[in-house]
Amino acid sequence: MPLQSYASHVQEIEAFGLGYSARGQDRDRAVLRSWRRCIDHHRLDPAQTSEAHIVPEGELRAHREESEPLIHIARHALERLYQQLKGLDYVLLLADRHGVAVDFLGHEADAGDLRRAGLYLGAQWREEHSGTSAVGACLATGEALTVHQSDHFDFTHTGLSCTAAPIYDLRGELAAVLDLSLLRSPAERASQNLAHHLVVAAARRVEQANLMAQSGQDWVVRLAQSPDFLDVDPDASISVDARGRIRAMTHAGARLLTAAAQRSWDQRRSLIGQPLERFFDVDLRHLPELRRHRPAQERIVRARDGSILFAHAMEPQRGTTRGQRAQGAAAIQATPPLPAALQALDTGDATLQALLRKAARLAPQTLPILVQGETGAGKEYLARALHAASGRSGAFIAINCAAIPEALLESELFGYLPGTWTGANAKGREGLIAAAHEGTLFLDEIGDMPPALQAKLLRVLSESEITPLGARAPRAVSVRCISASHRPLAELVRRGSFREDLLYRLNAAELALPALRQRSDLQALADRMLAPLGRHLRLGDAARAVLAAHAWPGNLRELHNALRYAAALCGQEGDGTIEPEHLPDALQQRAPPSADAAALPPQSAAQALEQLLAQCQGNVSEAARRLGVSRSTIHRRIQQLQLGVRHARWRGP
Repeated sequence: MPLQSYASHVQEIEAFGLGYSARGQDRDRAVLRSWRRCIDHHRLDPAQTSEAHIVPEGELRAHREESEPLIHIARHALERLYQQLKGLDYVLLLADRHGVAVDFLGHEADAGDLRRAGLYLGAQWREEHSGTSAVGACLATGEALTVHQSDHFDFTHTGLSCTAAPIYDLRGELAAVLDLSLLRSPAERASQNLAHHLVVAAARRVEQANLMAQSGQDWVVRLAQSPDFLDVDPDASISVDARGRIRAMTHAGARLLTAAAQRSWDQRRSLIGQPLERFFDVDLRHLPELRRHRPAQERIVRARDGSILFAHAMEPQRGTTRGQRAQGAAAIQATPPLPAALQALDTGDATLQALLRKAARLAPQTLPILVQGETGAGKEYLARALHAASGRSGAFIAINCAAIPEALLESELFGYLPGTWTGANAKGREGLIAAAHEGTLFLDEIGDMPPALQAKLLRVLSESEITPLGARAPRAVSVRCISASHRPLAELVRRGSFREDLLYRLNAAELALPALRQRSDLQALADRMLAPLGRHLRLGDAARAVLAAHAWPGNLRELHNALRYAAALCGQEGDGTIEPEHLPDALQQRAPPSADAAALPPQSAAQALEQLLAQCQGNVSEAARRLGVSRSTIHRRIQQLQLGVRHARWRGP
C-alpha cells in the first residue's frame, strides 16, 4: 500500500485516541472499542508495525495438545465450511483461548503468503500482541464480529478481511475462536456478511457436537424459536442429568437460560446444577413427551420469562463410556445433519434413514435420479424433498405419465406455438419441461410413457433442449430430472416396452423406497399423520394393534386415508381416543390370518395386547374380532409375548 495510506491510517487512529471521530462514524462499534483497548489498556502505537507472530514449534505443540479434544470435535465443521467456500480463497483458523491458531485450512500453494499474513498454524492474534483483529477482539468481548481491512489497528494487517465467532465450553466459558479470513477482498465491508453468517453457524454446530460428546448419560434438550429447523439445526442445547438439573449448555443455551431466569450474563456460571423447571414450564417427567415421535410444532415449552420455544428431547444413551460417547460424537460429525426437507421424512426407520442420507448427498448434484417403490410409498414426497434440498432456483414440476392421455402428453411436456392446430390455445402453451427450467421435472410412472415420447425425452436429457410443437428451432433448457416407477424398469426393458438407453439416462442414481410393511416406524408415522387431523385425537393401543397387524398394500396413502376415516368417525366424541371401531372395516377384514406378535413393534406389542385384552374383560374372542384375526392367533400372541403366565384368566372363549 502507498505511504499515504499508511499515514492516513495512523492519523485516524491517533485522532480517535484524542477523542476525534474522523472516520469513526463509518466503523463498527466493536472495532472502535477494540481500538480504545489497544490505546488505553495495551498501550499500542499505531505507527509501530510488526509482521504476524508465529509461535515456535514446541509452543505450538503444547497449545495443540491442550486443545486436542476440541480440535477433534471441530474438525468436521471446519472441513464442511471450507468446502462450502471452495474456490473463494478463504482461510479457516481455529484459535484457542490464548489466541494461538491450533488448526488451519487453506491453500497450501499460498502457504508463504498466508504465513507472513498470520493466517497460518501457530499465529498469535491476541489484542495485546497484534492490535485489533477478529480473533483478538472476539476473545476480548466473546462476540462474533468482522474486522475488515483498515479496521485492523496494525497497518501491516489492513489488507486482510477477517470474521470470527466464539466457541464456548459447556459451562459458558469462552474456549476457542473460529476465524474465516481473506488475504484480498472487495473494499465494501458488506461483502463479508455471508462470511459472518457462516462462521457463526459453524461455531454453533461445534458447540452442539461438543455437548453431545459429553452428555451420553444425560437428557439433551435442543431448543429453537421456530419448529422448522428444530430437529436439523437447533438454536441452542442444554443437557439435563438424572435429577432433572442443568449439567451443560451451549452458548445460546446459556443465553436462553439467563433470559428465562432474568439473570445477567455474568451470572451464567450459577446456571449449572439448577433444576430445569426453574427456567421452563417442564421438568424431567415431561421430557419423553418432547421426543421426535411428535411433530415439531407440537413440542412447545414456555420459558419463565413468557417466551415460547420449541424443544427436541434426546434420551440418555445408557451404558456408554466416555470413549464411546466421544466416538458417537465423531460419528455425528461424520454424518452431517440432513437438510430440513429430507429430515421431515425421517420418523425413525433405519432403512429409510440410510436412504435419506444418500439422498442428501445426491440432492445438490445434477444427476438424474430414479425413485423406485410401491404405489403409495411416498415417491413424490421424496422427489419434492430432493428438489427443496437441491438449492435450484426453478420450480418443481410434477407430471403423472399414466394419468394424461397419450394424445395430450407430448403437448403437455413440450408445449406448442400459437396456431399449431385447430382448437389450440391462441397464445400457445409453455410445456412442463420449459416450466421446470432451472428447477426439477418429476416424471411419475415413467414406465407408462409411450415409446415415441421416450425418444424425445432422451433427446431432452442428452442435448438439454426442447422443440415445442410447431416450432422449427430448439430451445435450451436446464432441468434436473427425477423419475419414478412402481414397476422395475429393467424388466420393462427386457419386454421391449421401455428404451434401454433412456433407462441409463434416468437412473444415474437410484433410490429404492421401502414399503410400509417393511418399515419399523409405523406408529410414529401414524402419530405424525394424525396430528394435523385434530389436536385432541390420539390412537388407542387396541387401534395401534390393528394398524400393526395390517399388511398395508397401499402403503402411506392407505395409512393416511385410514386415519382420515378414523378421525371423521371419532370426531369430537369422548376424549378423542381412536379405537378399532373407528378404523375402516377393510383393515380388519384384510388382516392376514397368520399375523402374529412378530408383526408388532417389539417395544409396544405386549403393552398394546395387554390393554386390549383388559378392555375386553379377558374375552379372547372379542379381542380377536377387534383385531380381525382368529382366536388361535390371539392365543399364540399371548404365549409369544409371555402374557399368559401373568394373566391366566386370558384363556377365555
